[in-house]
Amino acid sequence: MPSASPPNSIPDSGALRFLALGDSYTIGEAVPPEANWPNLLAAQLKAEGIPCTSPEIIARTGWTTGELLAAVDAAAPQGPYDLVTLQIGVNNQYRSLSLEAYRTELERLLKLAVALAAGEPDHVIVLSIPDWRVTPYAQGRDRSAIAAEIEQFNAAKREIAVQAGVRYVNITPISQQAADQPGLLADDGLHPSGEMYARWVDIVLPEALLAVKH
Repeated sequence: MPSASPPNSIPDSGALRFLALGDSYTIGEAVPPEANWPNLLAAQLKAEGIPCTSPEIIARTGWTTGELLAAVDAAAPQGPYDLVTLQIGVNNQYRSLSLEAYRTELERLLKLAVALAAGEPDHVIVLSIPDWRVTPYAQGRDRSAIAAEIEQFNAAKREIAVQAGVRYVNITPISQQAADQPGLLADDGLHPSGEMYARWVDIVLPEALLAVKH
């Protein structure tokens, strides 16, 4: 996907430690940092009475699973974290990279995520890949092929997540609402707006609460 933004980490003191791994959807390309879903999730956890540091975010627009693996290795985040989230794969699909390589690299990422969560799989949440086929950015492209490929990547992601024993949240149907709700997209016509991220958090929050209270 186009453009690049630096990783985002806002350290502060607090109880719950939260690490978010991903790509443009994790940093919130084209929205203010406070409107990305990891920061919205942290705010909701605080509203639920759970002290939470600002999320440490290792993500960049355009990253594939392989690039995220290299970035995590370079950043060497210091666990344990109470909550680790992972949302990655759209750029593997966008660049027509192989599903087999995606599966292998995703398995490695999940092993890292679980290790960073003190070996607790149920403290890891995986988010599905959004369906960018419905966005203006996809105009002139084969939208049906995009949808089919995203479905394949998400099926693989869900299977691997289940095998790893981590939590899986399907935000793809929410992303598809942008087909007739343009306010769910940022001004770039591709990435989610803060409103869409807030809708994602509505369904991620219950899993996060279960994870951190377990």
